[in-house]
Amino acid sequence: MAKKIAKVCKLQFMAGGAKPGPALASAGINMPKFCTEFNDQTKDRKGDIVPVIITAYEDKSFDFVIKTTPAAALLKKAAGVDKASGTPGTKVAGKITVDQLKEIAEYKMPDLNANDVEAAMKIVAGTAKNMGIAIEGWEVK
Repeated sequence: MAKKIAKVCKLQFMAGGAKPGPALASAGINMPKFCTEFNDQTKDRKGDIVPVIITAYEDKSFDFVIKTTPAAALLKKAAGVDKASGTPGTKVAGKITVDQLKEIAEYKMPDLNANDVEAAMKIVAGTAKNMGIAIEGWEVK
């Protein structure tokens, strides 16, 4: 018989830095066990934000799926800025190259609704535009 799902939670933690706390308490899972497993799987991504989808079952067991780092965090890191522009249409917060855009798009491909790298680049470029990050050599078609 299949396990009955009690709750599905979408959370974000720093790679290798999940700790028991209120966010995990609401999921109703064994927090130390989750933290150990999550930290072991993300130890190679230190310093990145890692989204995770936790499926908690009624018997207190759980499964989780680790996603790629959010595009906004990757764009800020590539542009070397701490935060995005408050007025993205008029003020530029930073700049990245087309090569950096392609690298981010290739990394994000598993989590994006895109068939090829070009489509993924357009999605990430839209995020960059909304953050006030200019892309050198990128022409909007």
